[in-house]
Amino acid sequence: MRVGLYVPCYIDQFYPQVGIATLELLEKQGCEVVFNPQQTCCGQPMANSGFQHLTHKLDVQNNSLFAGCECVVCPSGSCTLHLKEHVFSQDLPVYELSEFLVDVLKVENLHASFPFRVGIHQSCHGLRGLHLAKSSELVDEPYSKIGTLLDQVKGLELRIPEKVDECCGFGGTFAVNEEPVSAKMGQDKCAEFEQADVDYITSADMSCLMHIEGIIKRKGQAKMKVIHLAEILNSQI
Repeated sequence: MRVGLYVPCYIDQFYPQVGIATLELLEKQGCEVVFNPQQTCCGQPMANSGFQHLTHKLDVQNNSLFAGCECVVCPSGSCTLHLKEHVFSQDLPVYELSEFLVDVLKVENLHASFPFRVGIHQSCHGLRGLHLAKSSELVDEPYSKIGTLLDQVKGLELRIPEKVDECCGFGGTFAVNEEPVSAKMGQDKCAEFEQADVDYITSADMSCLMHIEGIIKRKGQAKMKVIHLAEILNSQI
């Protein structure tokens, strides 16, 4: 399968190892991966700030990036949702990484190992927009695409916090416009993971993890670390 890899701008700038892990992971699954270096921001920050009408040129550019690809895969729930709803046409499917691995490739053995206690942070865009897991308020059979993948990782001990799908408080521009509320929500989220005694917090959204990581570092000697899902699934420790 010829797959276009969309690497979000903040991952490209701050967490390039996540883009590399995603590339390697897709190639291990037999995908022919296309990365177009002309790609830039998906336009979500402008749209969320009320300037969707100004993103037309950016949307046109993003639409031109992956000609000849069967689909686009992105290691970010929030960017994937924006690309799905506002940028790419229905002729070019867009998938968040975990939904691509579970729903399209139907991966059953990742040959990965990561011998640590890991907690999942379900990002709001991934949960409510992409339905990567069952929301706790819904009466339905439980499922988690991220959990399905982590269950295939040797040595990994999955630990679930009590408020499993509560927002971390980042919310893109929300963290800027409502800083005190955002910080308190993040602190509460970190406390949940501390109580669960995890070594790592993982997520499909590095933006949420960036917010959580900032709070952890401000606390000083916290032992928890953050890591993107792609890095775990590509790991062989």
